[in-house]
Amino acid sequence: MDQSKMLRELLVKLLDWQDAHVTFDVAVKGIPPPLQGVRPEGLPYSPWDLLEHLRITQSDILNFCQNAAYKAPKWPEEYWPKSPSPSAPDDWQNSVTAFRADRQALQSLAADPAFDLYAEIPHGEGQTYLREVLLAADHTAYHLGELVAVRRLLGAWK
Repeated sequence: MDQSKMLRELLVKLLDWQDAHVTFDVAVKGIPPPLQGVRPEGLPYSPWDLLEHLRITQSDILNFCQNAAYKAPKWPEEYWPKSPSPSAPDDWQNSVTAFRADRQALQSLAADPAFDLYAEIPHGEGQTYLREVLLAADHTAYHLGELVAVRRLLGAWK
């Protein structure tokens, strides 16, 4: 197998890794709505804070990769939700669905042999597409670990 194909397959898998840690789907599944907006004592984020931060950040990374007119959101306020709780009953599932769609788009980008992963993003400052895919995977893994810890503190983890 050629190395480019091997790398692309690994990147696709890495975006939804399950060998080294819990997957996104497992981490967000089954959190009771009354606990979605609860910040455990001593922690600055709720399950909703973390889910929305993951969605917003991954969407931003994808937008950066695809949009020549990209404009970075303001850090940190535009990378986190305004409220620790979903404002409507469908918000949790809508955020999960949007995260999955953007993850699939990043996986498609990584898998496309016509796409040069080593190319610098034209409107960036030296970042490559490969860097952005790795950043998305690393960022997700980091915050999923936090989500599992929050769930444990809330008694919402098996």
